[in-house]
Amino acid sequence: MLGKILFRYLKRYKWLLLGVLVFQFGSAFASLYLPRLNADIIDKGVANADTAYIWSHGGLMLAVSLGQIIASVIATYFAARAAMGLGRDIRADVFSRVSGFSEREVSQFGAGSLITRNTNDVQQVQMLAMMGSTMFITAPLLAIGGIIMALQTNLGLSWLIAVSVPALLIVAGIIIGRMVPLFRSYQGKLDNVNRIMREQLTGVRVVRAFVRERIEEERFRGANTDIMVVGRNVGSLFVLLFPLFMLILNVTIVGVIWFGGIEVNNGTVEVGTLFAFMQYIGQIMMGIIMSSFMAMMIPRAAVSAERVGEVLDAEQSMTRPENGVTTFPVPGAVAFDDVSFTYPGAESPVLHGISFAAEPGETVAIVGSTGAGKTTLISLIPRLFDVTGGAAFVGGTDVREADVDALWKSIGLVPQRPFLFSGTVASNLRYGREEATDEELWAALDIAQGRDFVSEMPNGLDSTIAQGGTNVSGGQRQRLAIARAIVHQPEILVFDDSFSALDLTTDARLRQALWRELPHVTKIVVAQRVSTITDADRIVVLEGGTMVAVGTHEQLLETSDTYREIVESQLGVDA
Repeated sequence: MLGKILFRYLKRYKWLLLGVLVFQFGSAFASLYLPRLNADIIDKGVANADTAYIWSHGGLMLAVSLGQIIASVIATYFAARAAMGLGRDIRADVFSRVSGFSEREVSQFGAGSLITRNTNDVQQVQMLAMMGSTMFITAPLLAIGGIIMALQTNLGLSWLIAVSVPALLIVAGIIIGRMVPLFRSYQGKLDNVNRIMREQLTGVRVVRAFVRERIEEERFRGANTDIMVVGRNVGSLFVLLFPLFMLILNVTIVGVIWFGGIEVNNGTVEVGTLFAFMQYIGQIMMGIIMSSFMAMMIPRAAVSAERVGEVLDAEQSMTRPENGVTTFPVPGAVAFDDVSFTYPGAESPVLHGISFAAEPGETVAIVGSTGAGKTTLISLIPRLFDVTGGAAFVGGTDVREADVDALWKSIGLVPQRPFLFSGTVASNLRYGREEATDEELWAALDIAQGRDFVSEMPNGLDSTIAQGGTNVSGGQRQRLAIARAIVHQPEILVFDDSFSALDLTTDARLRQALWRELPHVTKIVVAQRVSTITDADRIVVLEGGTMVAVGTHEQLLETSDTYREIVESQLGVDA
């Protein structure tokens, strides 16, 4: 999966990577050439007191060093451009993919995990691309080229390379092998920390209301300790790795000085050549250390790439038709034809055998006890879920055959828990339609009974709204969400118990304004309070996921025991 993702995205930056290849090759070549120049200056210039030779070759050495620096800087710049572009592209694709998920896929991954995958996991892949592109050429060239140059410099000391290089590779292999499961565990622990943090921030009022601060702190402390233990184990391996590398390097250098010194004393090797051999040994070791460091990054990046790939390759339960219907033959009509729905992994369906219709401009209410399937039923209208049996129709077209954008454009949904985005009142209302004028926003607020409290805000439509609408009351949040749906100018308005936070007077005024100002708009209303739907054209009664009755308020009072029990429990026996 790691190779697949890197190839898929880095091929867009092939010219940058070609530049990295060229300049890294030049930098590595300069690194291998410098010890040779250094040896010549010592053996031919210093040993013979040849000042001209020292100046000429010293200048050449300085020029090569400067060229190496410039090549390294340019290669790093190109690598950074490619890696940052890769990270941007992956994040954009993951976000686009998640935006198309139905609630089924979001629940499957979890919101906290999806955030981690699009931030931390992408960052790990991006870091590997950055470090890999800079080390991919330099490390092998330093290691292989250093071995070749060292053998040319002094074949008699080459046995030191044959001992030290395998020792380095064995140490690196053992430690990196132990890191792989730790990296996989670390990402899972990070998911858990993000999930708990998200839950506590979202449910902070519930936590405080039930005085659960200490318990939640303990829960977070446990998750935080778990990730700390895994991180400490990873850090311990890192701490162990580099001292072992340095130990092997220093022992090798000591061996070169010891045995090389004997050869210098015997006159078989010159001092400059010995220094060059030592430098090549250092370059060989550095190349292997750089390769090992990159190899350590690969397991963690591979785990992260696998997690990102799971999102990118996830099968969406809601598929977009290739040539979806964009023009509906009966705008505003809603119909269910023997609809059934079963949640993934559930033993029994939540809904079964649901059939009813709402004509354009009609008001259809849906009532039933808690858990009857009301919210699930209306979620099938905008395709938040797909039916598992039967068919749901909007505008006379099966929603699975409709163009998704056209479908959503025709529907204004006010969810059970309305959500407002950080910004202003106006930006939240224009979320329904960006080109809406201020007059249209105030008109929508009039219908939603929100003009009064918005007018009293310091800046009116430009007043600040916190993320989630936490700086306004529940009733104000509901009215702003209703106004947003009205600004959308849909053919169908779907209210999922959207009047529950309103007092009876405001509720009555809002409904009257809706019926009066939007008579052409079809309204599907899920309600807990019977008083809000007594004047509906049709009332659908659900019980245990089944439609047990349908009709007007008066008809159901006479024919439906279930509806009569609901009415009597709320309005009294004589209602």
